[in-house]
Amino acid sequence: MLLVGLWLFGTGEALLVDSSLGVSPWTVLAQGIDGQLGIGIGVATFLISACVLLLWIPLRERPGLGTLANAVVIAVALGVTVLLLPEPSGFGWQLAEVVGGIATIGLGSGLYLTTGLGPGPRDGWMTGLHLRTGLPIVAVRLAIEVTVLGAGWLLGGVVGLGTVMFAVLIGPAVGYGLGLAGTVGGVGPSLPTDDAPATEA
Repeated sequence: MLLVGLWLFGTGEALLVDSSLGVSPWTVLAQGIDGQLGIGIGVATFLISACVLLLWIPLRERPGLGTLANAVVIAVALGVTVLLLPEPSGFGWQLAEVVGGIATIGLGSGLYLTTGLGPGPRDGWMTGLHLRTGLPIVAVRLAIEVTVLGAGWLLGGVVGLGTVMFAVLIGPAVGYGLGLAGTVGGVGPSLPTDDAPATEA
């Protein structure tokens, strides 16, 4: 369930990238780094995960199997799927890719979050900052997402309609994914209690 969920997550991100209408904040950053260094969006995503994991050290957070799998599988799935997807033929197809991508990310999130094998690098950083600073998770998450989005945009990442749609729809999509995963796997999510389910990009 962990590996399937993470692969679906990466596939959903690839659909957003292929749409060219804008992607999630962390993928905007990966696009920007790829544009500057030419290393491929999958490699850029992995390097970002590795750097975020280093930020866990002063927060005394401990990675789990799910944490390490998250950093590797999502990056591979994103890098591979982007190469396989055809170029969208029109705006309707682009919009369908955005909706399908968000839905796929929601389902993938539900599957991997319910395994309880450790948070992804970005979620662990978020919860670690929350625990060490005492700031609400909502405030911590917003600060991280805005900073990452701004940095990615300045580096040349794509911000657009897809980014807005992601911000609005990802919460309900993850909520639905968690409910479906709970039905399939018979387990519930292990998530912060004072915020909506946190998602990984």
